[in-house]
Amino acid sequence: MFRHIIRRLIQAIPTLFGVTILSYLIIAAAPGGAAKLMSFNGGEPKKGSEINTNREIARLGLNDPWPVQYLVWLTGNDWMHAAGLKNLDLDNDGTADKSALRYGILRFDFGRSFKYKREVKDLIGERILATLELGVSALAVSLALGIPIGILAAIWRGGFFDNSSRIMAVVGSAVPSFWFGLLLLSFFGLTLGIKWARGDRCDLDANLRGCPPIYMRLEYLIMPTIVLSYGSIAGYSRYMRTAMLDTINSDFIRTARAKGLPARAVWFKHAARNALIPLATFLGPALVGILGGAAITETIFSWPGIGKFLVDAVSGRDYPVVMASVLISAVLTVIAYLISDIAYAVFDPRIRF
Repeated sequence: MFRHIIRRLIQAIPTLFGVTILSYLIIAAAPGGAAKLMSFNGGEPKKGSEINTNREIARLGLNDPWPVQYLVWLTGNDWMHAAGLKNLDLDNDGTADKSALRYGILRFDFGRSFKYKREVKDLIGERILATLELGVSALAVSLALGIPIGILAAIWRGGFFDNSSRIMAVVGSAVPSFWFGLLLLSFFGLTLGIKWARGDRCDLDANLRGCPPIYMRLEYLIMPTIVLSYGSIAGYSRYMRTAMLDTINSDFIRTARAKGLPARAVWFKHAARNALIPLATFLGPALVGILGGAAITETIFSWPGIGKFLVDAVSGRDYPVVMASVLISAVLTVIAYLISDIAYAVFDPRIRF
């Protein structure tokens, strides 16, 4: 198992480098430019700043060839200054302009946000907790309800519970999350006037330090968690039902019944554990997806997580935030599939790598 994990991590290195190249080229080819976004505000020069666009382009290295720009974004430009390839500009007091010295993403330095004028890693770090709160809640609800519903639907196959769960699963898979979220928000938040249904108690952009702890705002998690978990409950229950029905026809299940084991032991101890193996395919991405955030749900309910932060960055063309989010998502995806492989072996000891 350890050798398999190491091999998969080594294989992920060229994949991640490919993601960085592709994402950088897409952002570099986007209309507009970083220097213009930093030098102008709404089409007009920033008052009092007197930033020269050409000087800003030279300072950011945007007039260099794309391979050089990518290398600087990846590794930083301190080695260029050390080697004398570039010189630091001088501030008004005659000292070196340290803002021209940049460190690359390999050192976990994703640059500064155009909008907030702060380090991207600090901004993402402030929003991870809110995303974890919502993601963990949704995942816990999805697994706690989806797996038992799937098992019971298989046990009572063809009955009222099975048919009802199938209808709910179809509805949950077909209804768009944004429509479901807006429906709940309109009914509970606007029609009934329930404040916590709006999910706006903690807003990082308005007052970061004033955000109360999670145990003081649990009610604000209800609506976003319902929206985020409803589709997952439908999916987990359907996959679990199908896996259970396939497992009960196996030889070891017939042997367990022939030995006179109680039906509860046959279903929950023997069949359910083996039926969890196909579910492991989705468990890895679901665990890591907690950090990815849910952009639509967080935006609808004004939840100050990474998902809403990324939507605002895309609409505002905050390129450092967008590129950092893409890279983090790629790393989390690789980790997700590695977790799925490990889960296979945990659920079924017969699997060896």
